[in-house]
Amino acid sequence: MYEFRLRPGEIFDPVRKKFVALNPEEWVRQHVIRFLHEERSYPLSLMQVEGQLEVNKLKKRVDILVYGKHSRPLLIVECKASSVKISQNTFDQAARYNLSAGADYFFITNGLTHFFCRSDKDSSSYHFLKDLPPYGTVFPI
Repeated sequence: MYEFRLRPGEIFDPVRKKFVALNPEEWVRQHVIRFLHEERSYPLSLMQVEGQLEVNKLKKRVDILVYGKHSRPLLIVECKASSVKISQNTFDQAARYNLSAGADYFFITNGLTHFFCRSDKDSSSYHFLKDLPPYGTVFPI
């Protein structure tokens, strides 16, 4: 279990370095940030929360975007509230975002169900993984 800094209706986001409104999706997002950082060694300094991407000339918000070497997108994370079922539409949304970002991996979760995928840019497809690789195995630290 992770430790969080809480105050009424808010949770501290270590990436944005401020308290943010605590809603069901934010609860999932904060758990993902802790998982990435504490269990997979992804540096907080390389994470961006609610970053913008341009998808088909429209600005879209990405829940979490993690960068690798040379500021290249490494991982896109799409978070949903635990009450939201992960559907094909969720995968399609993450895949569209990833086409614009060009990240190697994407991760979709509602806090209860998790899907880890590696992008295959050559075939414009993705492959499911059993787990997300630690940062040091993707890009040596």
